[in-house]
Amino acid sequence: MSDEEWERFLRESVAGTAGAPVEPSARAREVERRLRERPGESTGWRTYAPARPRPRRRTGWYVTGLVAAVVLLVVGLFPEQVVGWFGGSDGGRDGAPLAAESEGPREAPGAEPALRPTLAEPFRGSPAVHWADGAAGITVPPAEATGWMDAAQVERALRQSRDFLVAAGLDSRVLRGERPTKAIALLNPHQRDVQEYLRTALSSTAPSPETNPLLLFSRFRTQQARLVGEVIKTRGRLAYRQGKRGAVEVTADVTFVYPVTPAGDGGRDAEVVRTIVRRKVVMSWDDPAKVSTEPGTMSLVSYALDMTNGGCAAPTGYFVPPFGTAGEQPADKAHRVDPYDRSKPIDTSNGTTVTRSGCATATRS
Repeated sequence: MSDEEWERFLRESVAGTAGAPVEPSARAREVERRLRERPGESTGWRTYAPARPRPRRRTGWYVTGLVAAVVLLVVGLFPEQVVGWFGGSDGGRDGAPLAAESEGPREAPGAEPALRPTLAEPFRGSPAVHWADGAAGITVPPAEATGWMDAAQVERALRQSRDFLVAAGLDSRVLRGERPTKAIALLNPHQRDVQEYLRTALSSTAPSPETNPLLLFSRFRTQQARLVGEVIKTRGRLAYRQGKRGAVEVTADVTFVYPVTPAGDGGRDAEVVRTIVRRKVVMSWDDPAKVSTEPGTMSLVSYALDMTNGGCAAPTGYFVPPFGTAGEQPADKAHRVDPYDRSKPIDTSNGTTVTRSGCATATRS
């Protein structure tokens, strides 16, 4: 057999027995040696070696990685929509909560899907779905020595300021129209104008705009409306500075969202209305050596109210949610407001620190 035929035999043998290792003969090794010494005279030749099993393609891993990359991209571009897919509009329980409000926001919260509130999900379709529950939504800043108080005293004053807001706007008994005893106990009994306001506001059946108890306290008529569930959404903050005569002046700016339904309607499809209330209250924790006061009480400097779905007619001392269209004063369509926009100050365009007159058109509720 010539060398050329022997080389062809070896090539065909290798091609037909891949995966079955065979030790080359002495003649084959000699031919291989000669071929190596004459490079370029043969193409495609390689030293024989036992065939190694090819690794399987990890197609499953590639597909998984691709899917993960797509998911991350979608989450980055549309975070709110993704949250909604997984139950983010179920009243805030599984939604993405907002960070605490430590400073004034610069713009209104983003739009939510246009979903109707229900008894099971009273906050869906509202920015409040991402707000904290109750007192947790009222941010208290770190305490530092200010005015006549050291840091510990300032911390106590801040805590009691928030206690006042909770007692005035979240206490279940006050919401049912009972006397706000806990809140009143935190007010300086020697502040005559405030004490007179309290006596008039809480006893009159037809209060004026200046003596309306809603300026400080949230109240509903149990014969007309009842709260849906036990959760009230809040968002706001406290701030403080040194006030007059060395006092510690605390400013509270808080929005409350109350979901309510008609008192006599217990059906599954009962109407749900959100009464949205924003209050700004300025409280002065005075130096007892300079101002007549009592320990653990503060004086009111000012208080302002803005509300949506709380009634536009003459004040009654209670919020009047507009179930259906009965009893609601026509809204001023030229004056449009977003009740969830906390980037703007409370409108006091009528020249007082009480509340504006008339009823604006809310862009959302």
